[in-house]
Amino acid sequence: MSEVFEGYERQYCELSANLSRKCNSTSLLPDGVEKNAKVNEIKSGLDDCDVLIRKMDLEARSLQPSVKAMFLAKLREYKSDLNKLKREFKRITSGDVSQASREELLEAGMADAHSVSTDQRERLTMSVERLNQSSDRIKESRRAMLETEELGVSVLEDLYQQRQTLLHAHNKLHGVDDAIDKSKKVLSSMSRRMTRNKWIVGSVIAALVVAIIFIILFKTSYH
Repeated sequence: MSEVFEGYERQYCELSANLSRKCNSTSLLPDGVEKNAKVNEIKSGLDDCDVLIRKMDLEARSLQPSVKAMFLAKLREYKSDLNKLKREFKRITSGDVSQASREELLEAGMADAHSVSTDQRERLTMSVERLNQSSDRIKESRRAMLETEELGVSVLEDLYQQRQTLLHAHNKLHGVDDAIDKSKKVLSSMSRRMTRNKWIVGSVIAALVVAIIFIILFKTSYH
């Protein structure tokens, strides 16, 4: 979903509902300074609506095809709504509202000061529904974003633990290599000592044999 489009949409709905109320109240006013001021306010609001429609159109056309059609359908509804407001504004400013119609509107307004026209109620209801839908979509997007963030944190924690395990295993292997090197050195030293001891024992045995032979020969020659 496009939060940019929904932001423009929210602004348009609020502005459209406000302009509808102003059109209804302005049509009850007699020609004069107050009515002219209201007319200028409505005209400025319609210009702002045109700007928002163009912004929504540009944003909708920049979206992926899977969601573009939905936003363009919304946009057509808003354009139709804006055209109704413009026609109402033209009716107010063209002077087609007769005195009798103005008096009837004024009597209706006095009879029920807090009532609104059917068209205005429908527009307000539509605006509220769209705002609620936009709010729900934003909440859903935030929930999905938080879930994704939590999943990312969990994955990072798992990767960190695996890294620590690998480092620990690497350190153990390094220690084993050191122990093997030391063992080799000890075995080499023992081998050299055994070889040296063999030579010593052999030399001692040879000396003893020579001594025994010498003694035997000496005894034989003496007798």
